[in-house]
Amino acid sequence: MRGLTLYARSRRVPAAFGAAVAGMAIAWLLAAAFSDADEVSSAVRNLTVLLLVAVVTATLGSPDDGLDRTAARPWTWLRMSHLVTAVGFVLLLLLTTLLTGTRFGPFGSVVRDTVGLLGLTALGAATVGATRSWFVPLGWTLCAAVFSGTGTAGEALTWQAQASGSRPAAVVSTVLAVTGAIVYVSRGPRPRTPSENG
Repeated sequence: MRGLTLYARSRRVPAAFGAAVAGMAIAWLLAAAFSDADEVSSAVRNLTVLLLVAVVTATLGSPDDGLDRTAARPWTWLRMSHLVTAVGFVLLLLLTTLLTGTRFGPFGSVVRDTVGLLGLTALGAATVGATRSWFVPLGWTLCAAVFSGTGTAGEALTWQAQASGSRPAAVVSTVLAVTGAIVYVSRGPRPRTPSENG
């Protein structure tokens, strides 16, 4: 248990989870105050999911790149458990609102967007580093919020903004989630360059 505690502290997990709870509370309060609808719009839902995933992204790397490469720890198990816990935590925050008068739903869209964006972020952490891994999810989500996608290709490109029953959106989300998890679990976060450390 001490090892898991040290692991969580080295990745700033308590601070990130606290920030995620605060961000979710603020998003919920703003949605409740400025909207009469029971369910928030897809754009608000997408941006809230993005916010939560971006906060969790800070935990995908540690301050010591060498520590992430030591053979003394079961990194595959730790990284996979980390991603599963992150998905579960973000979903718990979002789905808790289903018990209130201002809901972040529907359920299928929340799950799809969370696993897809976290998978994309994990892929980014393994390829460009944890500090920059949220850039692509941010850009993709903003484009999906601005441009409406129609047809199979359009729904795939704007998967975050599609209805929960969209098959192309579900396929893209699943591919991103699986690919991101496999690459991150097997490689870990990309080591920082000397300029990033300075």
